[in-house]
Amino acid sequence: MASEELAQKLQRRLQLEESGAAAEGEEAAAAKGEEAAGDEAERSCLTASADAELSAKLCRRQDINEGAAQPRRAAVFNPYTEFKEFSRRQIKDMERMFRLYDSGRDGYIDLMELKLMMEKLGAPQTHLGLKNMIKEVDEDFDGKLSFREFLLIFHKAAAGELEEDSGLLTLAKLSEIDVSIEGVKGAKNFFEAKVQALSSASKFEAEIKAEQDERKREEEERKHRRAAFRELKSAFTQ
Repeated sequence: MASEELAQKLQRRLQLEESGAAAEGEEAAAAKGEEAAGDEAERSCLTASADAELSAKLCRRQDINEGAAQPRRAAVFNPYTEFKEFSRRQIKDMERMFRLYDSGRDGYIDLMELKLMMEKLGAPQTHLGLKNMIKEVDEDFDGKLSFREFLLIFHKAAAGELEEDSGLLTLAKLSEIDVSIEGVKGAKNFFEAKVQALSSASKFEAEIKAEQDERKREEEERKHRRAAFRELKSAFTQ
């Protein structure tokens, strides 16, 4: 009797274990199915996001081509590397001129500031003429001149890309800034271009060294003046 009861208990235990294993298998299968569904949903979401981003880029490119949107420019702008045909001194002169007429101190020369500039240079322009001047170099269509666009005026003037009746050419001529090209344009062949490029690089380095030497000389002069002043002061206090 005891053995029969024990056999029934063992059989019941086996049945419970088998039913538990089956339940665990069903739960694992269900979890795996949910995970697969989640992965599929994530892939669909990423695909939709990529498609939307590509579509947005294509739409923006079309707007820029049609003039309905402004192209984004890189945040970093180095005039010395982008406008290599000009020396450091020339670019500094252009920068001083730009800041002089940027009365709003916002980093741009707008229509009214350009109007004042042309009047000061002795070549006043009509409202339409001023707008056309800006339009010739206004790459981002914002209706005003950034420093880079201001440099483009002298770049185009030096390269002979401005018409004789262009207000920008008048501005470049009256600015008293020498915009003669000393770079590699006009070289007859590759070897001449190479030599001129090396010469330009050497000149650039020489200008930097000259500026450094000038600063050292000024610092030495200040030291001598301070020493002379201290010596004079000590003579009076004795």
